[in-house]
Amino acid sequence: MRSFEAGETVVRRDVYRGRVWSEQALRVVADSTDALVTACAPGAELRRPWRYVQACADGDRFPRCEALEAMAMGESELVGGVWQDTELLLWKPPTAWFSVNAFYTSAGMRNWYVNFEHPIRRTRGGFDTFDLAVDLIVAPDLSRWHWKDEDEYAQVRRLGIVTDAEYRAVDAARDQALAMIEERTGPFGDAAVWRSWRWGPGWPVPRLPRS
Repeated sequence: MRSFEAGETVVRRDVYRGRVWSEQALRVVADSTDALVTACAPGAELRRPWRYVQACADGDRFPRCEALEAMAMGESELVGGVWQDTELLLWKPPTAWFSVNAFYTSAGMRNWYVNFEHPIRRTRGGFDTFDLAVDLIVAPDLSRWHWKDEDEYAQVRRLGIVTDAEYRAVDAARDQALAMIEERTGPFGDAAVWRSWRWGPGWPVPRLPRS
């Protein structure tokens, strides 16, 4: 599969048992054998399960639980929308069971966000992965961190969405991510550069393919 060019629009898809669970349009920042680096900004197009969208709109976690139950049953009705509020820079090594993300507001970097997910599977128009629910939130200066969505992670385990093999892979990935923070490797080794990054004012907002 070819490398992507800087500035190109690619689509990240979460795929579960052959069905698309979400789609997000991203702009390629860099693509190398080490990692694919992509970004998005408010207005970038996406598609997500309608129950998840409802949960975000209402501030109610119950529809998110319903969305996970629907996924376990093979339901994946998606609705269109746009990325809101923050700029995003995403670093995804090809074989890692996580990605490192950075979120930015007008005040600068808000936080690092380690998203535990399947290794990348490149497609003609982007890449496929699958979000495994649990996340690690890290302060911009790397001085502190905490786990997020452990309750949802327990739920996807109960529902069989996350298998025993995936659970073991996530356990190993947790250790790898924490070691990267401690040892200042990967993006954390260039933390000052990442903290100063911003979406270019002349860059077009990524859009999903019309097909």
